[in-house]
Amino acid sequence: MTATKNRRTVVLIPGHWLGAWAWDEVVAHLETDGTRAVALTLPGLDGDDPDRAAKTVDDQAAAIRRVIADQENQPVIVVAHSGANAPVSLVLDRHPELVARVVWVDSGPMADGVAFAAEFPAELHDLPLPSFDDLAQQASIEGLSAEALERFRTKAVPEPAPVLRQSIELSNEARRRIPTTLVCCSMPGEQVRELAEAGHPMFAEVAELEHVGVVDLPTGHWPMWSRPRDLAEIIRGAALSA
Repeated sequence: MTATKNRRTVVLIPGHWLGAWAWDEVVAHLETDGTRAVALTLPGLDGDDPDRAAKTVDDQAAAIRRVIADQENQPVIVVAHSGANAPVSLVLDRHPELVARVVWVDSGPMADGVAFAAEFPAELHDLPLPSFDDLAQQASIEGLSAEALERFRTKAVPEPAPVLRQSIELSNEARRRIPTTLVCCSMPGEQVRELAEAGHPMFAEVAELEHVGVVDLPTGHWPMWSRPRDLAEIIRGAALSA
């Protein structure tokens, strides 16, 4: 077998409002040297699905597991951006044997009992992409061109309310033994480590990881559009080290 054939498959999971399309540029860079990359559109983020607003984190985790199980080279490298941390955390807890390394892109593992937005209003079925002015108050849009922003606005799908409200249940300590790479974009890695060590709720789980490396990629919260080549290089390195 060639070195290319022996490489782990990279499975790319996008964050809120996004589908597989969000990874197009990264996939193109990965495939230039033969890295096999598979990008997912999670349940609830397919705009053509009439039942999409009823999808849950469990539905998303099950879809990720099915895609991983279909790959020839197992275990795989899982790359999770932003709000993909809920379903990916479930997959790591339930099926740690399927994942050789997890790469968190401006994201990180969730803790047991946590929801993204447990108090999301009961009368709302989903969360549309906010205005970019409002979004910039929550996450950096640094480095995004007008073209990238227009594509984001045009292709974004409202995030299902059940995904936002669901608290995830985690119990398998093996999830913390999976080699991990944190790609820090809108916040430097040193600050992430400090917050984790201080027990900050958003980063506390990072302090529990047994094998974690931190890579700084200074840019906004969507590096797959602002620095796709550099992000692809980091992912490729993670795949080769698994």
